[in-house]
Amino acid sequence: TYDVIASNKRRSVILVVVFVVFVVALGWGFGRLYSTGMAGVVTAVVVAVVMTLVSYSSGDQIALWSAGAKPVTKAQVPELYRIVENLSITAGLPMPKLYVMIDPAINAFATGRDPKHSSIAVTSGALEKLENEELEGVLAHELSHVKNYDVRLMMLVVVLVGAVTLLADIFFRTRLFGGRSGRRDGQAGGILMIVGIVLLILSPIFARLIQFAVSRRREFLADASGALLTRYPEGLARALEKIAADKQSLRHATEATAPLYISNPFGPKKSFRNIFSTHPPLDERIKALRAMGG
Repeated sequence: TYDVIASNKRRSVILVVVFVVFVVALGWGFGRLYSTGMAGVVTAVVVAVVMTLVSYSSGDQIALWSAGAKPVTKAQVPELYRIVENLSITAGLPMPKLYVMIDPAINAFATGRDPKHSSIAVTSGALEKLENEELEGVLAHELSHVKNYDVRLMMLVVVLVGAVTLLADIFFRTRLFGGRSGRRDGQAGGILMIVGIVLLILSPIFARLIQFAVSRRREFLADASGALLTRYPEGLARALEKIAADKQSLRHATEATAPLYISNPFGPKKSFRNIFSTHPPLDERIKALRAMGG
């Protein structure tokens, strides 16, 4: 199991590096098309850095606000507090802040830039519908995201996706309203211009695909880490089965924050959307967990 965790971490780092390369390449394509030299690359890097800094400093609060999560105290949710406190002690982590989303769907997510500044949000549906061992499995999964710094990684990836989309939008708007078409410098220049256009069109798609890959690998990693924390993989497996059977979408789910949740917040009803889901199929995750238990 530890080998699987280490392998997923290495692969996730590689994917994020590739993602950054796409951002820089997008800026190069912009610069090539408008004959601005390195200005396009500099613009791409500046936009990515600014958005990353915003995400690092306040991305967690933005995610919690967009999810409609409300802070709760130990007196309000003593059972939830007790489970998270015990798991945090076992994992050697500070106690995260707790939030509840008033929603009948079963779901949860963790956010924050590091274990000392982390938060866990769960739906009221999860608190009502999950047994103690199942809820413990879900919370262990989310604490594993915190311990492995997945929450920081995913917030950065979400921001990079936004940066790529924003830069591509700037290009098309500039083109639409009569931006410079770039000087012609022979056949080679024409070929580079075509490559730049293709890159600008496809980069947002590539960015989303890399986001999917990072998120899917991280879910398997958190499942494995959470099972090691509770020493009871069956608890999370049963919770995932209930999520699969629940078939409800979260009311305040957004495309930007979808990768943060323990399962696809849009539910299983929209089959086309699920093809591009940031989460692996629940049956695959359940199978992997039960293989650990066996």
